[in-house]
Amino acid sequence: MQLSVVVITFNEERNIGRCLASVAGIADEIIVVDSASTDNTKTIAENYGAKVIQRAFTGYSDQKNFATAQASHDWILSLDADEEVTETLKLSLQQVKTAPACKVYEMPRLTNYCGKWIRHCGWYPDHQTRLYDRTAGAWVAKQVHEFWQPADTGTKKGVLKGDLLHYSFSSVSEHLKKIEKYSELAARDAVAKGKKVSLLKVWLSPKWHFFTEYFIKLGFLDGYTGYVICKLSAYQAFVKYSKIRMY
Repeated sequence: MQLSVVVITFNEERNIGRCLASVAGIADEIIVVDSASTDNTKTIAENYGAKVIQRAFTGYSDQKNFATAQASHDWILSLDADEEVTETLKLSLQQVKTAPACKVYEMPRLTNYCGKWIRHCGWYPDHQTRLYDRTAGAWVAKQVHEFWQPADTGTKKGVLKGDLLHYSFSSVSEHLKKIEKYSELAARDAVAKGKKVSLLKVWLSPKWHFFTEYFIKLGFLDGYTGYVICKLSAYQAFVKYSKIRMY
Protein backbone atom coordinates (compact mmCIF):
# COMPACT_ATOMS: atom_id res chain seq x y z
CA MET A 1 0.00 0.00 0.00
CA GLN A 2 0.96 3.66 -0.32
CA LEU A 3 0.84 5.99 2.66
CA SER A 4 -0.12 9.66 2.95
CA VAL A 5 1.10 11.53 6.02
CA VAL A 6 -1.18 14.43 6.96
CA VAL A 7 -0.52 17.19 9.49
CA ILE A 8 -2.50 20.29 10.45
CA THR A 9 -0.50 23.31 11.57
CA PHE A 10 -0.52 26.84 12.91
CA ASN A 11 2.78 28.52 13.81
CA GLU A 12 4.64 25.25 14.29
CA GLU A 13 8.13 26.22 13.12
CA ARG A 14 9.55 24.87 16.39
CA ASN A 15 8.17 21.38 15.72
CA ILE A 16 7.27 20.72 12.09
CA GLY A 17 10.78 19.94 10.82
CA ARG A 18 11.33 17.24 13.45
CA CYS A 19 7.91 15.75 12.72
CA LEU A 20 8.35 15.54 8.95
CA ALA A 21 11.96 14.33 9.15
CA SER A 22 10.77 11.38 11.22
CA VAL A 23 8.55 10.01 8.41
CA ALA A 24 11.27 10.00 5.77
CA GLY A 25 11.27 6.63 4.04
CA ILE A 26 7.69 5.68 4.90
CA ALA A 27 5.67 8.62 3.56
CA ASP A 28 4.69 8.38 -0.10
CA GLU A 29 3.39 11.93 0.18
CA ILE A 30 3.04 14.57 2.88
CA ILE A 31 0.02 16.88 3.14
CA VAL A 32 0.17 19.86 5.50
CA VAL A 33 -2.99 21.90 6.02
CA ASP A 34 -1.91 25.22 7.51
CA SER A 35 -4.11 27.86 9.12
CA ALA A 36 -2.27 30.96 7.88
CA SER A 37 0.83 30.61 10.03
CA THR A 38 2.76 33.83 10.52
CA ASP A 39 6.10 32.08 11.15
CA ASN A 40 8.22 29.80 8.93
CA THR A 41 5.99 26.72 9.17
CA LYS A 42 5.06 26.72 5.48
CA THR A 43 8.64 27.15 4.24
CA ILE A 44 10.00 24.42 6.51
CA ALA A 45 7.23 21.99 5.51
CA GLU A 46 7.87 22.62 1.81
CA ASN A 47 11.58 22.02 2.36
CA TYR A 48 10.64 18.53 3.53
CA GLY A 49 8.66 17.93 0.36
CA ALA A 50 5.22 18.57 1.80
CA LYS A 51 2.29 19.88 -0.20
CA VAL A 52 1.03 22.83 1.88
CA ILE A 53 -2.62 23.83 1.63
CA GLN A 54 -3.87 27.01 3.29
CA ARG A 55 -7.25 26.79 5.02
CA ALA A 56 -8.90 28.79 7.80
CA PHE A 57 -9.16 26.78 11.01
CA THR A 58 -12.65 25.30 11.43
CA GLY A 59 -12.11 23.02 14.43
CA TYR A 60 -9.70 20.13 14.97
CA SER A 61 -11.90 17.29 13.73
CA ASP A 62 -13.11 19.19 10.64
CA GLN A 63 -9.58 20.33 9.82
CA LYS A 64 -8.23 16.77 10.09
CA ASN A 65 -11.05 15.38 7.96
CA PHE A 66 -10.29 18.01 5.33
CA ALA A 67 -6.58 17.16 5.43
CA THR A 68 -7.39 13.45 5.09
CA ALA A 69 -9.59 14.16 2.07
CA GLN A 70 -6.72 15.97 0.28
CA ALA A 71 -4.51 12.88 0.29
CA SER A 72 -3.88 10.87 -2.87
CA HIS A 73 -3.95 7.56 -1.01
CA ASP A 74 -6.56 5.92 1.23
CA TRP A 75 -4.07 4.90 3.90
CA ILE A 76 -3.39 7.84 6.22
CA LEU A 77 -0.90 8.48 9.01
CA SER A 78 -2.28 11.52 10.84
CA LEU A 79 0.25 13.31 13.04
CA ASP A 80 0.28 16.45 15.13
CA ALA A 81 3.14 18.83 14.40
CA ASP A 82 4.60 18.29 17.88
CA GLU A 83 4.89 14.51 17.40
CA GLU A 84 7.74 12.36 16.10
CA VAL A 85 7.84 8.79 14.80
CA THR A 86 10.54 6.67 16.46
CA GLU A 87 12.65 4.18 14.50
CA THR A 88 10.84 1.24 16.12
CA LEU A 89 7.47 2.68 15.19
CA LYS A 90 8.72 3.36 11.67
CA LEU A 91 9.61 -0.33 11.29
CA SER A 92 6.10 -1.27 12.43
CA LEU A 93 4.61 1.12 9.88
CA GLN A 94 6.75 -0.35 7.13
CA GLN A 95 5.49 -3.83 8.02
CA VAL A 96 1.89 -2.65 7.81
CA LYS A 97 2.58 -1.04 4.44
CA THR A 98 3.73 -4.44 3.19
CA ALA A 99 0.71 -6.40 4.46
CA PRO A 100 -2.00 -4.54 6.43
CA ALA A 101 -4.03 -6.91 8.59
CA CYS A 102 -6.49 -4.29 9.88
CA LYS A 103 -8.19 -1.14 8.64
CA VAL A 104 -7.04 0.93 11.61
CA TYR A 105 -4.09 0.92 13.98
CA GLU A 106 -3.24 2.62 17.24
CA MET A 107 0.16 3.28 18.74
CA PRO A 108 1.52 4.16 22.21
CA ARG A 109 2.41 7.82 22.72
CA LEU A 110 5.20 8.94 25.04
CA THR A 111 5.04 12.56 26.16
CA ASN A 112 7.89 14.93 26.93
CA TYR A 113 7.04 17.51 29.59
CA CYS A 114 9.54 20.32 30.15
CA GLY A 115 12.36 18.09 28.92
CA LYS A 116 11.40 14.92 30.83
CA TRP A 117 9.73 11.81 29.39
CA ILE A 118 6.65 10.94 31.44
CA ARG A 119 5.94 7.23 31.87
CA HIS A 120 3.37 7.41 34.67
CA CYS A 121 0.68 9.87 35.91
CA GLY A 122 -1.76 8.12 33.55
CA TRP A 123 0.13 9.66 30.61
CA TYR A 124 1.67 6.49 29.20
CA PRO A 125 1.12 4.45 27.08
CA ASP A 126 -1.71 6.82 25.97
CA HIS A 127 -2.65 4.81 22.85
CA GLN A 128 -3.58 7.00 19.88
CA THR A 129 -5.41 5.99 16.68
CA ARG A 130 -3.31 7.56 13.94
CA LEU A 131 -2.98 5.03 11.11
CA TYR A 132 -6.15 4.21 9.21
CA ASP A 133 -7.84 3.48 5.90
CA ARG A 134 -9.84 6.68 5.40
CA THR A 135 -12.74 4.76 3.86
CA ALA A 136 -13.32 3.07 7.23
CA GLY A 137 -14.15 6.07 9.43
CA ALA A 138 -13.63 9.76 10.22
CA TRP A 139 -12.50 12.25 12.83
CA VAL A 140 -15.25 13.34 15.21
CA ALA A 141 -15.42 16.11 17.79
CA LYS A 142 -15.29 15.43 21.51
CA GLN A 143 -15.74 17.76 24.47
CA VAL A 144 -12.18 19.03 24.13
CA HIS A 145 -10.09 16.57 22.07
CA GLU A 146 -11.04 15.07 18.72
CA PHE A 147 -10.70 11.36 17.98
CA TRP A 148 -10.83 9.05 14.96
CA GLN A 149 -13.92 6.82 14.93
CA PRO A 150 -14.47 3.79 12.68
CA ALA A 151 -17.78 3.71 10.79
CA ASP A 152 -18.30 0.12 11.94
CA THR A 153 -18.09 -0.21 15.73
CA GLY A 154 -16.92 -3.79 15.28
CA THR A 155 -13.83 -2.75 13.34
CA LYS A 156 -10.74 -4.53 14.63
CA LYS A 157 -7.86 -2.29 15.70
CA GLY A 158 -4.24 -3.30 15.35
CA VAL A 159 -1.59 -2.08 17.79
CA LEU A 160 1.80 -0.98 16.49
CA LYS A 161 5.09 -1.43 18.30
CA GLY A 162 7.20 1.62 18.99
CA ASP A 163 6.36 4.95 20.59
CA LEU A 164 4.99 8.09 19.00
CA LEU A 165 6.94 10.84 20.75
CA HIS A 166 4.93 13.87 21.85
CA TYR A 167 6.69 17.13 22.73
CA SER A 168 3.95 18.76 24.77
CA PHE A 169 4.80 21.61 27.12
CA SER A 170 8.20 23.27 27.25
CA SER A 171 7.25 25.24 30.37
CA VAL A 172 4.73 25.26 33.20
CA SER A 173 3.43 28.56 31.82
CA GLU A 174 2.42 26.80 28.58
CA HIS A 175 0.60 24.16 30.60
CA LEU A 176 -1.27 26.79 32.60
CA LYS A 177 -2.40 28.52 29.41
CA LYS A 178 -3.71 25.20 28.06
CA ILE A 179 -5.53 24.53 31.34
CA GLU A 180 -7.30 27.88 31.03
CA LYS A 181 -8.29 27.17 27.43
CA TYR A 182 -9.48 23.59 27.94
CA SER A 183 -11.26 24.24 31.24
CA GLU A 184 -13.19 27.05 29.57
CA LEU A 185 -14.21 24.86 26.63
CA ALA A 186 -15.19 21.96 28.87
CA ALA A 187 -17.12 24.18 31.29
CA ARG A 188 -19.13 25.94 28.59
CA ASP A 189 -19.91 22.61 26.94
CA ALA A 190 -21.11 21.20 30.27
CA VAL A 191 -23.27 24.26 31.02
CA ALA A 192 -24.81 24.09 27.53
CA LYS A 193 -25.81 20.51 28.31
CA GLY A 194 -27.40 21.55 31.60
CA LYS A 195 -24.80 19.93 33.83
CA LYS A 196 -24.78 20.94 37.51
CA VAL A 197 -21.89 20.68 39.94
CA SER A 198 -22.16 20.46 43.71
CA LEU A 199 -19.86 22.28 46.10
CA LEU A 200 -18.72 18.86 47.32
CA LYS A 201 -17.54 17.95 43.81
CA VAL A 202 -15.66 21.24 43.48
CA TRP A 203 -13.88 20.43 46.74
CA LEU A 204 -13.39 16.69 46.35
CA SER A 205 -12.61 16.22 42.66
CA PRO A 206 -9.17 17.93 42.68
CA LYS A 207 -8.11 15.82 45.67
CA TRP A 208 -9.25 12.63 43.96
CA HIS A 209 -7.45 13.57 40.74
CA PHE A 210 -4.19 14.12 42.57
CA PHE A 211 -4.49 10.94 44.67
CA THR A 212 -5.34 8.81 41.64
CA GLU A 213 -2.60 10.12 39.35
CA TYR A 214 0.17 10.55 41.91
CA PHE A 215 -0.31 7.36 43.91
CA ILE A 216 -2.47 4.86 41.99
CA LYS A 217 -1.01 5.75 38.57
CA LEU A 218 2.47 6.07 40.09
CA GLY A 219 3.10 9.70 39.22
CA PHE A 220 5.61 9.87 42.08
CA LEU A 221 7.95 7.68 39.99
CA ASP A 222 8.32 10.61 37.59
CA GLY A 223 9.94 12.64 40.35
CA TYR A 224 9.28 16.31 40.87
CA THR A 225 7.96 16.68 37.32
CA GLY A 226 5.37 14.00 38.07
CA TYR A 227 4.35 15.91 41.20
CA VAL A 228 3.89 19.12 39.17
CA ILE A 229 1.81 17.32 36.53
CA CYS A 230 -0.48 15.74 39.13
CA LYS A 231 -0.92 19.03 41.01
CA LEU A 232 -1.81 20.84 37.79
CA SER A 233 -4.23 18.06 36.83
CA ALA A 234 -5.94 18.59 40.19
CA TYR A 235 -5.96 22.33 39.57
CA GLN A 236 -7.54 21.84 36.14
CA ALA A 237 -10.36 19.82 37.73
CA PHE A 238 -10.89 22.57 40.31
CA VAL A 239 -10.98 25.32 37.68
CA LYS A 240 -13.34 23.41 35.38
CA TYR A 241 -15.88 22.54 38.07
CA SER A 242 -15.64 26.02 39.61
CA LYS A 243 -16.47 27.55 36.24
CA ILE A 244 -19.41 25.19 35.72
CA ARG A 245 -20.79 26.16 39.11
CA MET A 246 -20.29 29.89 38.51
CA TYR A 247 -21.73 30.07 34.97
